[in-house]
Amino acid sequence: MEENIGAHLFVSGKVQGVFYRKHAQQKAKEFGLTGWVHNLIDGRVEISVEGEKEHTEQFILWAKEGSPFAQVEDVRVEWKPYEGKWNDFEVREFGF
Repeated sequence: MEENIGAHLFVSGKVQGVFYRKHAQQKAKEFGLTGWVHNLIDGRVEISVEGEKEHTEQFILWAKEGSPFAQVEDVRVEWKPYEGKWNDFEVREFGF
């Protein structure tokens, strides 16, 4: 049985206005992950994601590259226990 895990990400660089959130949603769904993504007022993108550990790790690797027009400078990852809080992966508006 595959281990489930959660991760909280803060992505910095040119990650707003480049379809980063939409691509993150597509990639998360591709990996069967749940959670959310939103822009922060300081220009970063915040992501909370859960699912199979291997797929979560693959998503984090993707997050370091991002969407085609993104220029990711840094991804801070905070691992967390799997909570099973979400049924889908959603794009949210700004998180303040």
